[in-house]
This record gives sequence, C-alpha cells and structure tokens, in this order.
Amino acid sequence: MATLLFLAATLLAPLEAFDLGQSTRCVTIPNQMKVCQDVGYSEMRLPNFLGHSNLEGEVVPRSEDWRPLLQTGCHPQAQAFLCSLIAPVCLDTFIQPCRSLCVAVRESCAPVLACQGHPWPQALDCDRFPTEEDTCLSPHAKFSHFPKDLPKATCQNCPMVEEAPAMRTVLDAFCQHDFAVTAKFHHRRRLLTGEPAFEVEGRVEFIRQGPLLPYDTHHLLHQWLLINLGCANTLARPGRSQLYVLTGSVRPDGTLAIARLFPWHKKDANIAGATRKWKHHRC
Repeated sequence: MATLLFLAATLLAPLEAFDLGQSTRCVTIPNQMKVCQDVGYSEMRLPNFLGHSNLEGEVVPRSEDWRPLLQTGCHPQAQAFLCSLIAPVCLDTFIQPCRSLCVAVRESCAPVLACQGHPWPQALDCDRFPTEEDTCLSPHAKFSHFPKDLPKATCQNCPMVEEAPAMRTVLDAFCQHDFAVTAKFHHRRRLLTGEPAFEVEGRVEFIRQGPLLPYDTHHLLHQWLLINLGCANTLARPGRSQLYVLTGSVRPDGTLAIARLFPWHKKDANIAGATRKWKHHRC
C-alpha cells in the first residue's frame, strides 16, 4: 500500500516538463531495473518521458514503484506502456505511446488504482499522447482484449469473513454460490526485490468447481489479492498464512466475485464436516 501511495505522489508532475527538443543520451537499461528488463530492447533514452535524468537516483528506484501495479496483471500491455515512458527506446526519433494504448491501459488499470484509493496520475493523461499510429507505440491487436474464457479478478468490497460457522451455514454457502475452494493466503513479512506482498500458498483445492478453471484458479486468486490490497491485509497477518474456504460466483461480465470467507482452523470440525457432507448431500 505504501508503495502505491508513493507511486501516485511521484507521478503528479506534468508531462510537459519533458522537451522533445532537448539533448538526450542513450544508456543501457541496468540489470537492477527489473521492471523493464524484458521489453524487447536494451538501451533507453535519458531524460525519460517523465523528466527523470538521474539513472541511479531517479529512474531505477522510481521504476520499482510501478511493480505492484504491474503485478496485478491489470492489462497485458501495461508494462510496454509504462516502460515506453520510464525507459524509452533509444532510436533516431522519439517514440511515445499512442493515445489509444494509453486509453486501453487506463481503462483496465485505473480501476485498480482507484480500488486502492488513488486516481489515474496526471502525468499519464492520455490526451497528451499522439494519435498518429505510425509515429507512436500502438496497441497490439492480440493484446487488445483479455482471454474471453478466463475469469478476471477485479476490485470489490471485502467479502464477509465468518469465524467458526455452523455446518449448515457452510453448506448453504456451497449451494448459494457458483464455486467453493480452499486456499491458503500468505502475507510476507519481509520482501525480496520484486516479490509481491501477498501470495496464494500451495494448491487451491476445489470443493465446488463451477465456472473456475483448474489451471487458472491459483493465479486468479493471487491477482485478486494483489488488486484488493486493503482486504488482503485483513485476511492474512504479516509473516502468517491462513487457510480459507471461500465461495463466490463469476459475474456475467467474467469478473470474479468472492462472497464469503470461512477461516479454516485445525480444530474447526464444522467446516471439515461440511466439506465431507457436501460430497454426498449437494443442494
């Protein structure tokens, strides 16, 4: 959360501060600038399009401020868009992102920032970018839309967390919602470079699969935690893991909606009994 607060604060400087006529230099993208290591080129211009000219003092540390947003997977071209500004490719001409690329990324990623209490930064005002598709970085058609068959994590109100529920309560939740799974949420106390604060630890086990896909559900829940950071902070204490039974649905627009969460403690016989009974009882 603190990183995103700093991110929002550092991007309020106007983009007009960068003069396309000023002298620039080309430098190798440093290895410690992990956010832009695999963008398809190895040299960048300084100053960049956010007006940063000090590689070690500004560009590298501020590039890391983008990592929490990129880790949410809010848009498949978010990295390309952001790196075209913080580490612009070194060519004979300046290549800015197209307005259409900015709009596409903003539509998907602005709700993630809003979920965590931050507006879309003024420095990324899409009206400031060129509209000519042949002189700027345009969206790739294959990345224009998310896969239609995969549910998507999104911002939502924190689901109800119910401690020590009755067996009937748990069974009713299984019946009322599309899916029910068990998942262990882990909150890292100390972060290594590039690690997200939250993860889904171990396997996700299905009680009721519904519209979820086995190969995608672990990743889907991980993205949900990274988007809903405020809720994630209440679900797992720093340095701790917590196993949950969670139920929910996939909305008609393909977004995931987690409805109820039951912390599963070792001595909780009602949840264990409900999962066993579900296999024979159903709805």
